[in-house]
Amino acid sequence: MTNKSRIMRDIVDNVEKVLVGKREAIELVVIGLMCSGHILIEDVPGVGKTSLASALSRSINASFRRIQFTPDIMPSDITGFSMYNPKTNEFEFQRGSVFSNFVLADEINRTPPKTQASLLEVMEERQVSIDGVTYPLPKLFMVLATQNPIEYIGTYPLPEAQTDRFLLKIRVDYPQDADEVEIINRYTTHGKEPSVKKLMAKDSLLNLQKYCRQVPISEDLKKKVVKLVNLTRTNKDLIEYGASPRASLGIVMAAKAHALLNGKTYVGIEDIKKMSYPVLRHRIILSFKAEREGRNTDDAISTLLQKL
Repeated sequence: MTNKSRIMRDIVDNVEKVLVGKREAIELVVIGLMCSGHILIEDVPGVGKTSLASALSRSINASFRRIQFTPDIMPSDITGFSMYNPKTNEFEFQRGSVFSNFVLADEINRTPPKTQASLLEVMEERQVSIDGVTYPLPKLFMVLATQNPIEYIGTYPLPEAQTDRFLLKIRVDYPQDADEVEIINRYTTHGKEPSVKKLMAKDSLLNLQKYCRQVPISEDLKKKVVKLVNLTRTNKDLIEYGASPRASLGIVMAAKAHALLNGKTYVGIEDIKKMSYPVLRHRIILSFKAEREGRNTDDAISTLLQKL
């Protein structure tokens, strides 16, 4: 295992101290971090998403902000606003919650589309434009958004243009019985949460992100990725709307990070197949026929992978 792979594993182990039984989800979040991507987490309540984001930020010694999305939250609460200062006789920009390294957008689908849209420029351009002035966000910037899959009353589904800006969609379910017992033991016995160590500085992480992009992938595998994404657009019996070119980029980048995490020096077909699910599942819309047959997006992806 390379030193870079060991560092990624150490981050996963560090976060797992506060999030028991969710190693696969943690690994996917770390993969997203290595790709400088944003993560959409579909979860049930109380499975530790805030702990995950907080522990991740502490591992890097980075800043962390949590935004609780509600129907009355305004775009200016997120991005910031200009306020008149009578002392200087000038308008001064007050930074919003997105000016942080890690931003947890909790229950993002509980806020109206106007407020959801305030994150479009933030996530794509990594900047905020207010009153004709552009303010850059930190170089290390990641949005982890959550939405509840079992409660739809009072929610506003994210439009496709916004979900496409998330690199990965992760599903987090309730823990296994043994893991839940471990959670009880950890948080009801010692009286304090397990400590999370600072493992690396932000500059070191940025260098690791650059290294991740250099992991080799063959031309043949690149063509397989393009073929897979094209299949999402042409199999109308299965998928009504396919994935955008962002999906091709996302699969290749995520596969590189997955290979590095697992101590490999190049991308293999198993890395492509493994990362196709979290990259594609929020970028495709099933056909009426597929939904009538009881299929879900992961079923559709499995069918397409068999054609590679």
